[in-house]
Amino acid sequence: MISKGNTWKFGNNIDTDAIIPARYLNTSDPKVLAAHCMEDADPDFMKKMTRGDIIVAGENFGCGSSREHAPIALKAAGISCIIAKSFARIFYRNAFNMGLPIFESNDLWDLISEGQEVEVDTDTGTIIISGGAGEPLTVAPIPPFMQELIRDGGLMKHIAAKKKSV
Repeated sequence: MISKGNTWKFGNNIDTDAIIPARYLNTSDPKVLAAHCMEDADPDFMKKMTRGDIIVAGENFGCGSSREHAPIALKAAGISCIIAKSFARIFYRNAFNMGLPIFESNDLWDLISEGQEVEVDTDTGTIIISGGAGEPLTVAPIPPFMQELIRDGGLMKHIAAKKKSV
């Protein structure tokens, strides 16, 4: 699977309250959550971003509470993947459970500017930066089982698809 989009850069320790503020947790409707995605980190984020765009972040992205609303909001907003220096452990698992591809790269943050286009190949872990910014980066690809989760739309949809095939 290939993800290609413009990048939005966020720093270290972007917590789940910055991703989807707690004041919107009275719903689990993905469209409502998407409308407020990243609102406290960048109030105009949803006005500026385009479906398919990619978030590039520093260390510990998704720290804070263990709410699944955060990856749901990002995915519903149209973010195609997230590449960060590191992820909070519970966010890492929740992202795959919700079908949102994520990658760890220590290098990408320093090599790109916000708005620069990036292409990510989930099968090979190859990241190509537009504008000839050097050689492609290689990160750990998403393991085949987790790619199935993403392809099926998340863990629950994956389980439902498996039950149908039995």
